[in-house]
Amino acid sequence: MPYTIQETGGAAFLPFPDMKGMLETELEERFGISVSSLRKSGSASDYGDIITISQEALPEELPLPYWCRDRMDKPLLIRFDSVKDASDALRSMGRSWAPYGYTLFRRASLIQDKLPHVNLKEKNFPFTIQSSPIGLYTLTGENTMLASAKTSSPLPAGQLLFKEDHENPPSRAYLKIQEALCQAAASFGVPLPGPGTRCFDAGACPGGWTWVLTQLESDVLAVDRSELDGRLMAHPQVRFMKHDAFTLPPDELGKFDWVFSDVICYPDRLLGWVEKWLSSGMTKNMICTIKMQGAVDWDLVARFAAIPNSRVLHLNYNKHELTFICCQ
Repeated sequence: MPYTIQETGGAAFLPFPDMKGMLETELEERFGISVSSLRKSGSASDYGDIITISQEALPEELPLPYWCRDRMDKPLLIRFDSVKDASDALRSMGRSWAPYGYTLFRRASLIQDKLPHVNLKEKNFPFTIQSSPIGLYTLTGENTMLASAKTSSPLPAGQLLFKEDHENPPSRAYLKIQEALCQAAASFGVPLPGPGTRCFDAGACPGGWTWVLTQLESDVLAVDRSELDGRLMAHPQVRFMKHDAFTLPPDELGKFDWVFSDVICYPDRLLGWVEKWLSSGMTKNMICTIKMQGAVDWDLVARFAAIPNSRVLHLNYNKHELTFICCQ
């Protein structure tokens, strides 16, 4: 046989870049899975950033960890003789595949070239996330790979990267709202803000999120104690208010199609503010960054996630933070 396929059982978890430590912490604190102990017993292994965990070490049902960008739900060990054999093995299990590389990069590239095309390049915003599944594989040796046709993400290796604008946005935070809006559209089927859309950007300075909204031709009320970038202060679709955004009553501001916040604050204060806005009826759509102040309060994160028609997730452009999306 030019290749053999062997079931491994369990699951494999690929964290967001530089977030492997956060993923291990989440697995232990949120689900009681000690990866370090499992490594010692042989029930967990590492392939670059990927962590494999045996079936007997996993709970019967395990929600997708926030700091995991893609989970291999049915990982298989494939042994093959040649690049063609490797691609044939993958084709036999599914059509669309994306690689995660940590070794043998040239060999992985040759395998990928023989598979049906999957766009692995940086994307232009706005980008539509498709629902079709994409398998994930990684070379573990010259003639071995770990692969799973069933994964948790419709994105190649669970990652959405944009072509960056290094000149116009006032901060790199603009990438977070771009990614979050694409995820909101994919999860809830809502259209992106556009002409005639009224948006409230709380804690807007220096204006990265406001900048994206103006590019979408939305009208923006930007509130902060400090002024925005001068170009945004002069923008005809931006109205700036110097104030603590969290102390402004929704009823006094009126209705907004979207409410946003990337402000640094304690998560419990953000939760109260979110609940106040949603209960007021002054908006149906919110995107907020939950910025962790030290250790993650999992009970508090669960309260965000329990809000109807909402989703909590980690974005590629997040660090020690999560993003709350609610579309009612």
